Amino acid sequence: MFSEMIRLFQERSDFFLQLTLEHIAISLVAIVLAIVIGGAMGILIAEVDRMAQPTLLVVNFLYTIPSIAMFGFLLPFSGIGNTTAIIALTLYALLPMVKNTHTGLKNVDPLLIEAAVGMGSTRFQVLRRIALPLAMPVILAGIRNMTTMTIALAGIASFIGAGGLGIAIYRGITTNNAALAFDGSLLIACLALLADTVLARFEKRVFLRRSGTRRRSWRCLAAISLALVAAGGAYAFFQSTKAAVIRIATKPMTEQLILGEMLKLVIEQDSGLKVALTPGVGGGTSNIMPAMEHGDFDIYPEYTGTGWLQVLKRTDAYDESRFAELQEEYRNRYHMEWLGMTGFNDTFGIAVRRDLAERYQLRTYSDLARVADKMNFGAEYDFFEREDGFPAMCRAYGMNFASTVDIDIGLKYQALDEGKLDSMIVFTTDGRLSKVNGIVLEDDKKFFTSYECGMVVREAALVEHPELRDLLAHFDGLISEAEMAEMNDAVESGGEEPRTVARRFLEEKGVLR
Repeated sequence: MFSEMIRLFQERSDFFLQLTLEHIAISLVAIVLAIVIGGAMGILIAEVDRMAQPTLLVVNFLYTIPSIAMFGFLLPFSGIGNTTAIIALTLYALLPMVKNTHTGLKNVDPLLIEAAVGMGSTRFQVLRRIALPLAMPVILAGIRNMTTMTIALAGIASFIGAGGLGIAIYRGITTNNAALAFDGSLLIACLALLADTVLARFEKRVFLRRSGTRRRSWRCLAAISLALVAAGGAYAFFQSTKAAVIRIATKPMTEQLILGEMLKLVIEQDSGLKVALTPGVGGGTSNIMPAMEHGDFDIYPEYTGTGWLQVLKRTDAYDESRFAELQEEYRNRYHMEWLGMTGFNDTFGIAVRRDLAERYQLRTYSDLARVADKMNFGAEYDFFEREDGFPAMCRAYGMNFASTVDIDIGLKYQALDEGKLDSMIVFTTDGRLSKVNGIVLEDDKKFFTSYECGMVVREAALVEHPELRDLLAHFDGLISEAEMAEMNDAVESGGEEPRTVARRFLEEKGVLR
């Protein structure tokens, strides 16, 4: 494992460098905002006692909200990407800043304050010259803790399409690449420890000195603050001045990561347009579609059955004979089109551990229904909520499982092999199906609908860049189920990068020159 981690660092140094810089930028902006906002709030409640308790109650409450839930709450307002991540990180960082600022100021000896007032100092002068310098060691301790926490927590921002090292972790889990996940985790830990070390040395060398060096302390603190503000401003400026690009999103699935790379390669080769690819957006369709409506993304790979049931909320059965109806509703309701229909159908299936399938003589879903009460069932989070997912499947077949397990797509095959799952949902193009210790059962009642893969595109993007129609036509009928499964396996079992697999396939098909 260690040698594999080193090899990845060496071979993909540019990739890790880019993610590290993104991680630092996102964290710095959140840290700057937390210092400014949290510091101001701490000073305010220290000066106005009646505001202290409700303010601390609010920031404590924000801190207790699970990070995934916080991202979910913010998505409808700020959309997918770095903005939401920065807002969430800032909210989490407020507690240590507000609390330490308030505590530091309230612990200043009141006799010193009275003496300063008696000598004619104004309230502001007392705060600037006496209270804040004396409280600064406590405030800096809060900044130190907040900084370390923010850098560590920024890793989860990849769930909502933000940048940073969380992408490496999440992609590693999704593609069964443990070394990639460990490398991302190690870099985050190193960044957090480095920040903690730097701030600890600053605290030791500056604020634990005698009062005679206090002026120097303020200068050092001001220099650091200005550097942080400059970094945040530079990041914001860079984000706001980026050239117009085609923005592509993918779901957190291996084949989606491959398809995203294919789209990027084809568009950039034949059009000269730049592509911003956001791979593995957590929540899949439920988060990507709102971002498409908001204009955060222009294109993403989708499945017809998912569009019919989850997006359009249709309850009637779908098959590909109704594709024209699906296309028309997307145009009318969302101003989007389906283009580049790839040709493969990635529908659902159920896999059961081989020993259990042989013990109970399981061949079909109906057979599974007879013994479901003796087994657990694992699936991705959204499968338990979607219209055509777990509840509807259980009703159709009369299944009543002993328990259910919410599990990421990148972990479920390992869980089945280790005996932690008895049965689980799979996709017909899963690359690991041929290697897993399980048997895929027959959907004897034809419950699962058709899920042909194509590209959903905003009409506004097609108007602005009409060449996209011809570019996406390259994908029409390009990929079979077997070819997609083979590519997925090359990533999940062979350890290849999605971009490498995508490029090789397109070159073999003559799409890339």
